[in-house]
Amino acid sequence: MKSIIVGTDFSEGSYVALELAVDVANRLQCGILLVWVKREKKLFTSDQLDMMTNLAKDKLNELCSKYGPLMKHGTIHSQILTGKVSTAIADAAQRELAPMIVIGTNGASGFEKYFIGSQAARIVQDSPCPVLTMRQGYDFHKRLERIVCPIRVNANSRQKIPPAATMAKIFDSEVHVLGLLDLKEEESALRTYVGQSIDYLEKEGVPYHFEIRPYSTYSDTVLSYADEIKADLVIINTEQDKVISQFFLGTNAQQVVHKSQIPVLCIHPADYINVAAKV
Repeated sequence: MKSIIVGTDFSEGSYVALELAVDVANRLQCGILLVWVKREKKLFTSDQLDMMTNLAKDKLNELCSKYGPLMKHGTIHSQILTGKVSTAIADAAQRELAPMIVIGTNGASGFEKYFIGSQAARIVQDSPCPVLTMRQGYDFHKRLERIVCPIRVNANSRQKIPPAATMAKIFDSEVHVLGLLDLKEEESALRTYVGQSIDYLEKEGVPYHFEIRPYSTYSDTVLSYADEIKADLVIINTEQDKVISQFFLGTNAQQVVHKSQIPVLCIHPADYINVAAKV
């Protein structure tokens, strides 16, 4: 069964992620797999591990019972996984043919502190699909009306436009293309990139706006713009090491994920997978 993967640490932030995931799953007409990853045994005694595992089972069952009736097309089920958090979640996403992974990025209960800080970066890196992150306090009842897509003079920058168009169609949103100008001599190239992005959105029938702004700090400029237009989602690319061909959450992307007060969708470079095509 094709399911969205939702990672939980039973913090308020992870509950917000689950609530938004229910809305996304209903729109994508798929199910949800709610997962908790059991820590390595060497970190705890056997009795402690058993107690935590039993508590996790109870909490997972409670969440499935609470949110199951809200699922319109698929079901919500849960699993306790074992191993490295990012690898376990990535493997689950692969098995479930997940259209995306949804996680919280801050706020931790006394239970565990899994999906914050560098852990979120590792999940994005290992994921075989887009990863939607959000912070505690996000108003999940608000419709995703405005999507921000930052564009730079970068070979991978425009590759987030097709997923943005797909998300816009699913949520009946408009895409705001933000051209980020680093060097004045790149302005012509940047306008070409923005123009190509607009052409694609027009072809797909997606409403859009565009603006070009100079920037010194990527994350501050992107998030300031998102705040100005009251955006509901930012879509960013991860980066790729050309030597080892490995995706990772680069400094700019990591700052956006950690600072953003609204959900952030992380897309791997060269990943043209249409989110809707997996459901």
